[in-house]
Amino acid sequence: MNANTAEAAFLDVTTETCPMTFVRTRLMLERLAEGSLLRVRLRGAEPRDSVPRMVAAQGHAIVESIPDADPDVLEIVICRGPKA
Repeated sequence: MNANTAEAAFLDVTTETCPMTFVRTRLMLERLAEGSLLRVRLRGAEPRDSVPRMVAAQGHAIVESIPDADPDVLEIVICRGPKA
């Protein structure tokens, strides 16, 4: 993790299931300014696949994927895209 991602907002959705993992991520991104970073901690195959895909489809960028010691957990860093 670099210095910029250490300053990112953080959201842990490891206790959520789809579609709430994406809904909570989207709501958090809506509160951030364009260019802000959000670190999201995901658990399970479906959220690890669908959240990055849906975030990118909404115009945001995945700037880093950080594996966890638990192979079922992944942390992604999202750069907030322009407001639609």
